[in-house]
Amino acid sequence: MICTSDITLAYGKRVLFKDVNIKFTPGNCYGLIGANGAGKSTFLKILAKDIEADSGDVFVGARERIAMLRQDHFAFDEDTVLNTVIMGHEKLYNTMRQRDALYAKPDFSEADGIKSGELEIEFGEMNGYEAESEAGVLLNSLGIFEAAHGKRMKELEGGEKVRVLLAQALFGNPDVLLLDEPTNNLDIRSIAWLEDFLYRFKNTVIVVSHDRHFMNQVCTHIADIDFNKISVYAGNYDFWYQASQLNLKQRQADNKRTTDRANDLKAFIQRFSSNASKSKQATSRKKLLEKLTIEDMPVSSRKYPFISFQPERACGNVILEVNGLTKTIDGEKVLNNVSFVVNNGDKIAFLGTNSLAKTTLFQILAGEMAPDSGSFNWGVTISHSYFPKEHGAFFTGDQNLIDWLLQFAPPKEGESFARTFLGRMLFSGEEALKKINILSGGERVRCMLSRMMLAGSNVLILDEPTNHLDLESITALNDSLVKYPEVILFTSHDHEFVNTVVNRIIEITPGGVIDQLMSFDEYLANTEVAKIREMLAQKAAA
Repeated sequence: MICTSDITLAYGKRVLFKDVNIKFTPGNCYGLIGANGAGKSTFLKILAKDIEADSGDVFVGARERIAMLRQDHFAFDEDTVLNTVIMGHEKLYNTMRQRDALYAKPDFSEADGIKSGELEIEFGEMNGYEAESEAGVLLNSLGIFEAAHGKRMKELEGGEKVRVLLAQALFGNPDVLLLDEPTNNLDIRSIAWLEDFLYRFKNTVIVVSHDRHFMNQVCTHIADIDFNKISVYAGNYDFWYQASQLNLKQRQADNKRTTDRANDLKAFIQRFSSNASKSKQATSRKKLLEKLTIEDMPVSSRKYPFISFQPERACGNVILEVNGLTKTIDGEKVLNNVSFVVNNGDKIAFLGTNSLAKTTLFQILAGEMAPDSGSFNWGVTISHSYFPKEHGAFFTGDQNLIDWLLQFAPPKEGESFARTFLGRMLFSGEEALKKINILSGGERVRCMLSRMMLAGSNVLILDEPTNHLDLESITALNDSLVKYPEVILFTSHDHEFVNTVVNRIIEITPGGVIDQLMSFDEYLANTEVAKIREMLAQKAAA
């Protein structure tokens, strides 16, 4: 159990939260939500006692242990993968180190023997004899297999380090588990494993995630940061969203009714206040007007960008033909004889455990990379826009946002057009003059989406477009792609995003391509697809 008492935090005049009192109880998973900058990660750090609030206290049950998913990917570079996971239980790891150091002494004394006995008891009580086995199981489940367990962390890729740090947080059955974006860099199967793990986890979980499907699967409660406070609601994310929208509409309707009634009374009073025969009625209505109260609705920190892709022309009959694309990068064959045809109206999600394969395919189709062999041909009516996973090259230099956007706007448009467009993408007022080299990840994504909207293309190629976006921006992008009338080729780890957009799945495996016309959920549940995947895996192994 973990609870807060009157937690308040502000940066200058900007209050993140004030007088927050919450009790997080065992057996529940709390999804912590709020707009970008609302203070989700900061609140987790306060709970973990990594930082202090301006005022208030955090209380944890006696002898209870808090584990947190760490974001410093370089903190354990000199440690082995297996030891990094075990370090998640600091007391156990320290006991293990003391025990090993004693047994390594060349002059092992009687006092050392007594001390080692005490350590063995303590080690056993913490289930230390199963520590390496448990750590290995967690790593394997997250796609870090035995060959990597003895490596130093600095030898791993960035995405692999994230998985190890997640295993570190999950290790040793902590009493309170704090997870900040745990599904980042996880493939679909690893996310499903994590969902099952948290579903069976009996202690307290508090999680920040932009993955709506994940939140729906694991959360029993939603803790919403808004209006400078944190409110807790029973139910998963969808239940909270529907309830919050209904509550908002009810409050707006109540205010409108009150405003309309007040206007009617004012009109009557103005019309008849000087009429002797109606003076009593006018006075009566004045008293009614004084009793009417219009509730001021607080300004929410939630803002939804306006995202809308409008193709300048429809696609013709020929969209895209891909024949035998093959590409090797750094000695690894990431694409092996990939072929498919894109048809009118296709919205295709590309799946596969190798994210480099999908990115490479998109780079080839966008003309940014040449294949080793094979070919692809776009139809003559096609214009395509590409959203790359890595887009830092677009944000070098010291241009402001207005000048940056106008590079992609029609020649006749000027500052007024750019300010209006940027305002709809949540860059209002002085924010439109921000320098592009200081933008956050989410701001850059909104800029890249703006660039694509201005292109008016009839084929969209999107490589992980939901990375760095908050839930509001993901929802806006999701809705826009559902409405988009032409062709979409994309990849994403966001289950809800994929399932609501696609009508076709193409999975790239080392043994070949699986191509099915169906929704994402249907694809995951399809036993024939599983058989094809197994057959292709055997083919690749042979």
